[in-house]
Amino acid sequence: MTAPQAARVNAQAKINLGLRVLAKESGGWHQIETVFARLALADPIEVRVTDGPRRLDVKGADAGPLAENLALRAALAYIQATGWPPGFRITLEKRIPIGAGLGGGSADAGAVLRALDALAPHPLGEEALLKLSAPLGADVPFLTSSAVLALAWGRGERLLRLAPLPERSVALVQPGFTVKTADAYRWLDAARGDRVSDPSLTGAERFASWEALGPLTANDFEAVVAAHHAGVPGVVDALLDAGASIARMTGSGSTVYGIFALPPDAAKLAARVPGSVLVTKSASAVEQVELVRA
Repeated sequence: MTAPQAARVNAQAKINLGLRVLAKESGGWHQIETVFARLALADPIEVRVTDGPRRLDVKGADAGPLAENLALRAALAYIQATGWPPGFRITLEKRIPIGAGLGGGSADAGAVLRALDALAPHPLGEEALLKLSAPLGADVPFLTSSAVLALAWGRGERLLRLAPLPERSVALVQPGFTVKTADAYRWLDAARGDRVSDPSLTGAERFASWEALGPLTANDFEAVVAAHHAGVPGVVDALLDAGASIARMTGSGSTVYGIFALPPDAAKLAARVPGSVLVTKSASAVEQVELVRA
């Protein structure tokens, strides 16, 4: 039987259900504490093993310079760690908004690592993949893992898997601007000086339901981003007024999400908030890698 030559997988986006920024390390990195949750929203990816060059094709939105693309960097990291494959062609369709705090590039990186490992003659396994993914960014280990919901510490590499919550509708509002992660950290450092957040997201029992999770969802970046982009609080308030049980900014912004028990009317939401509105769902499972023969 012919060995699989390609793998397909949907790289799922994430939101942060609470985000604390803790101490700053001497090297400039910040320790974080957060709850990651996957979404149904995803970038379709195909990874094909070849004997030729190393190639990345991106369809859809402009994802920036190819050399900086996390999907490409993930594939090169896998080759450096294993010496395999000799070549590849990655085809990526961007559906997750870019620069929005939804982990789109990180999701692509995690999906590429999982796809390559599914194709490899000597797979590394998930534990080794997580170690390989950590230098690529704080969101990448979670989005490489098989977890739907997880509590993360450190630089995002320490994960405690949590039981998935019941599926909910999630409204994503992009207020019309993007936030560079480096800027968000700089604003936060300037605003609070030597003060840092204390760890508070402990105890897996606190994440057993959406209702229990609600009070824990504060995001340290939200206030400092709002100080530079005044529209954020208005979006949060509009989502709550529309019936969201939780409304917060995700990551370092700029997307604001709302959790709804029933699917909201996207058109009505769009009339109430500045920016674009996309309605998706929280994920109930991690998308599996599909192997393609021939």
